[in-house]
Amino acid sequence: MKLLQRSLVARIIASLLAISGMALISITLTMAMSNSSRGDAAAINVAGSLRMNAYQIMGALQRLEYAPEETSAEQLEGLISRFDQRLYGTTLQQTIPIDDRHERRRQLEKLQIYWQHTLRPALEAPSTATALDLDTLEMMIVAMVSDIEILVTYLEQSTEAKVRLLGMMQVLFLVLIAIVVSIALYDVRYNLVVPLRQLMVLAREAAQRNFKPRSQLRGSDELALLGHTFDKMSAELATSYAALEDKVSRKKQELERSNQALRVMHDASRSLYGGGNDLCSSAAPMLRELEKLLDIGPIRLSLNDPFDQREMPVLETHSRTRPEYCRDQECHACLIDPRPLEMVSNNQSQCLLLPISVGDTLLGTLEVWYPQERLNDSTHRLLTMLADQLATAVYLQRRIEEQQHVTLINERTIIARELHDSLAQSLSYLKMQVARLERMQQKEATREMQSAVFDELRTGLNSAYRQLRELLTTFRLKLEGPGLQFALRQTVDEFSQRMEVTVELDYDVPPHLLNPNEEIHVLQIIREALANTHKHAQAHWAGVTVRFADARLLVRVDDDGIGLEDDSSPPMHYGLVIIRDRTTTLNGELSITNRPTGGTSIEIVFTPLTARLIQQQPVTADSDSHLGTGTS
Repeated sequence: MKLLQRSLVARIIASLLAISGMALISITLTMAMSNSSRGDAAAINVAGSLRMNAYQIMGALQRLEYAPEETSAEQLEGLISRFDQRLYGTTLQQTIPIDDRHERRRQLEKLQIYWQHTLRPALEAPSTATALDLDTLEMMIVAMVSDIEILVTYLEQSTEAKVRLLGMMQVLFLVLIAIVVSIALYDVRYNLVVPLRQLMVLAREAAQRNFKPRSQLRGSDELALLGHTFDKMSAELATSYAALEDKVSRKKQELERSNQALRVMHDASRSLYGGGNDLCSSAAPMLRELEKLLDIGPIRLSLNDPFDQREMPVLETHSRTRPEYCRDQECHACLIDPRPLEMVSNNQSQCLLLPISVGDTLLGTLEVWYPQERLNDSTHRLLTMLADQLATAVYLQRRIEEQQHVTLINERTIIARELHDSLAQSLSYLKMQVARLERMQQKEATREMQSAVFDELRTGLNSAYRQLRELLTTFRLKLEGPGLQFALRQTVDEFSQRMEVTVELDYDVPPHLLNPNEEIHVLQIIREALANTHKHAQAHWAGVTVRFADARLLVRVDDDGIGLEDDSSPPMHYGLVIIRDRTTTLNGELSITNRPTGGTSIEIVFTPLTARLIQQQPVTADSDSHLGTGTS
């Protein structure tokens, strides 16, 4: 019973079983009643035939009285035998109950006794037939017919009673089935349909992210248990959804902070990478903004000394006193808001140490203090990116300083080489001439001999002065503009004004192809060639061509002057000697010829050092020899 009260499925199954059981009982009883009534119709027919047979016997007696023939007697005997067979036949015996107390059994036995002991002997005995008149026999037959009719009535009443009982049973079971169906429908409606509708409403509300409605189901059946579970699930989903929304909100805030922090680092990258070696002015504002966004601080940056690996603090966002390494005594950035330092001293903060490294090279450490249990993964990734950015900035600053140092050394080397190859040699020559003049004066040489030495000294001094002026002009051009093309443009403009002729420039060279030494040599060769054109060619036009093709650089200076006396090598003037020396230094080829249209063409072809390194990289020995030659 408790199971039926608690289980909706059990109640539905019980209702179905009850309906099925009552239907089965009704069918069984109907079949039993049908089987019990199977011989009733036959018995009624036999009883009716006995009545008709009795009247036939009466008719045969009447015919026998008026026409006593042998055939009539035989017909009477056949009718009596037939009546006897039907009265004692199996149909009536099986249909009528065996119990003597039953009225149908008593009526049948009464007929059988009357027939056996009274009427049949009267019909069969001739003496009796003659003794008894026809009226008496007819009255006896009529009395027996009356008894037969009573038996037929009993049989009909029994059959009608069975039919009525069967109908009442059908009605009773129909009423019982209707009651069970009504109870089942009521149970299904109020314990299945209504709870299912409530659960569907809860499911739709849950689909709309509304977890407030509850099922309000009572009981302990399956749907009530499902409703209680759904209510619990809705409460848990509401809690989880609220927690998820809170988590999403916090993640959104973290993403916004991360985005702002990335924007701050991106905006500060220009000043950080291009701010020289002053990290205080370039990185400190970025670090303070990151402290506000990420709720961290203080931050301290320490770099390792590249010589003795000593750790040197170079930047600190919060400090009670001015650091000893401070460069700007007017700056108070480190002294702003010392409260984070109080949190550190009270053990309310934790420290995160991040390496400032590039590859395997450790440049320093970044010390970040943060409140306890507040450093999430996104903030940790941002601080790692910050450490990488600072490492890149420090590494670039050191590389720039090294490159500037190397560039300065290269410039000094170039200046020293130019002074050695030009002015120093001229001064050495003048020194030898002065020593020669002193010896001549000691020997009291003639004035004419000394005048020749004075002339050579004068020529040497003019040449040295000219070389000094050329060097000053060359270095000034180099410092005023970026690259060889700018210096050549100024040189062309200068000689156009000096020669008062048109000097054209055709320049087609990739940027950063030549090193500073090669640029100086090319510039000096072109200036020396244009100077020779100005002094000796008597030209009305000049052209300078500088082109790069097939891994070789072509430098050519043309003019439309008087040209050379023949197509052979020109005389060894001082300017041409300088051109040949510089061409040899560049490992190039020099060609000086007359142009077919008139004038002179000076052409130098050489392979720049960068292209030569690319071509000869597999051969180490050749590369080393060319490197030594190119930078000598």
